[in-house]
Amino acid sequence: MEALYHQTNKQVHEVQSYMGHLETSDKQSVHLVENEIQARIDRIFSNLERLEILSSKEPPNKRQNAKLRVDQLKYDVQHLQTALRNFQHRRYAREQQEKQREELLARTFTTNGTHKKILDVANMLGLSNTVMRLIEKRAFQDKYFMIGGMLVTCVVMVLVVQYLT
Repeated sequence: MEALYHQTNKQVHEVQSYMGHLETSDKQSVHLVENEIQARIDRIFSNLERLEILSSKEPPNKRQNAKLRVDQLKYDVQHLQTALRNFQHRRYAREQQEKQREELLARTFTTNGTHKKILDVANMLGLSNTVMRLIEKRAFQDKYFMIGGMLVTCVVMVLVVQYLT
């Protein structure tokens, strides 16, 4: 039992060092490292099952200590398994965010199509070209009013902060 315990404990320490490699590995090899860690954790779990059986066969005066040591190893391995799952979850979320970001960057945002549709609808409603030009001019002017209003609001907020502090 002692040899198997020490071997399993050594494997736990190796997995802990592999977890450090996991953080520094590149995108291509991260899956290989994850699979290697998972395989090692599975081997450790099989060793722990054998250790549990062997610890129950220990003499009564050593049984309590043997079970305690096996339980401690189990606890450590469960934490390693959880850490691996957390890392995989973070990596998956990061990949999804990168994918969504790339999709957003690939989109082309144009207002020309929308503007043309609005003009077509207005023509169908019977609005003249003169009225359409007035509407476009008004929208252009409204944009400057909005920018001016935002600037005035910012200046007022800065003055209020300076006055109150």
